[in-house]
Amino acid sequence: QVQLVESGGGLVNPGGSLKLSCVASGFTMDYYAIGWFRQAPGKEPEGVSCISSDSTSTSYFDYVKGRFTISRDNAKSTVYLEMNSLKAEDTGDYYCAAFTNRNMCHLPRLVRGQGTQVTVSS
Repeated sequence: QVQLVESGGGLVNPGGSLKLSCVASGFTMDYYAIGWFRQAPGKEPEGVSCISSDSTSTSYFDYVKGRFTISRDNAKSTVYLEMNSLKAEDTGDYYCAAFTNRNMCHLPRLVRGQGTQVTVSS
């Protein structure tokens, strides 16, 4: 079964940090760009970051640039999202997705995960 499973979410104070993981199974993650996305309650999903299949290219949306870092370990079939200096507006359901393009997180998408909740609040 082709799937992605996220973990690492939780409740954190403003200014705190979390590290999310996205583990692939049922397919070879090495051939796919992986992106992180988030959806806040009552809002549309938005992009967070993307990493190419070989880690040579990464991209970030402006609202997380300088605070979040995406990385991957293909040997472990895992992509990470390290989040620092978290703000209340970072609260949301974070999910990862695999894209058939090796270099960019452009449709078509192979699969997406179910998500992990991140809540930033004091």
